[in-house]
Order: sequence, then C-alpha cells, then structure tokens
Amino acid sequence: MAEAFDFPDDLCKAQLQLRQARAGLRAFLSDPALPWSVEPHDGWAGPQDAWRPTQRPVTSGWTEEQQQTAQALRARERELTVTVSGHPFWSTLDRGQVVAARMAQARPRAGKPGRRRGRYRVAGGKADGQ
Repeated sequence: MAEAFDFPDDLCKAQLQLRQARAGLRAFLSDPALPWSVEPHDGWAGPQDAWRPTQRPVTSGWTEEQQQTAQALRARERELTVTVSGHPFWSTLDRGQVVAARMAQARPRAGKPGRRRGRYRVAGGKADGQ
C-alpha cells in the first residue's frame, strides 16, 4: 500500500526555491559568454593527433562581478539545501519512511512543475504521476 505524506507549505516552498536556485546557478555557469577559467590562464593547445584533442584560449578569468554572482548563487543553494534537509518535518517520520518521503517531496508532480502542496502518495518508491 502506498504511503501518504502531508508536506508542510514552508517545506514545499523551500523545495521550489531550491529548484529555482539550482536552475539559476546552472544557467549562470553554462552561459557561453562566461570565461572557461575563473582565474586568468594562458590557455593551451594539446597535440592534434591525440585521441581527443583539446585546446583552450587565453582568458583573463572571471570578473569580480561574475565571481560574486557565482558565490551568491552557490550560497543561496547551500542555504536552501540546509533548510530543506534540516526541516523539522523529517523528524516526524519513522526512519523507514524518510527516504520515500524525500523522494516524493523532491520531485514535482506531472502537469504541475515545481508546485507541491497537500498530500502525496508514494508506491514502490515512486511518486504518483511519474
């Protein structure tokens, strides 16, 4: 039989914010305009006959603003990770339920990306709607 979990609104909100923070950090780090190295680097050109030739251009590294942005995004992600993982709700569950509850809470329901409210059932380790 599936287990039902009644997640508190503040936990659902924190999980949504964590998803958004991770997406923001991922978008920032994958921006093609961002230099490949944080620090200034002379670059390199590997041998062309290597099984996987590599090369990187000379870079002046990230600007102070880019470094501060990355630091702020990572700090926000860490803060929200601690908020979600250390939420008092988890201590209300039996030890055997915690993993199933975290799996159910961490995944958005189909048709409602990022929005998790109310009761969710978990059967066989997967959240309904998956």
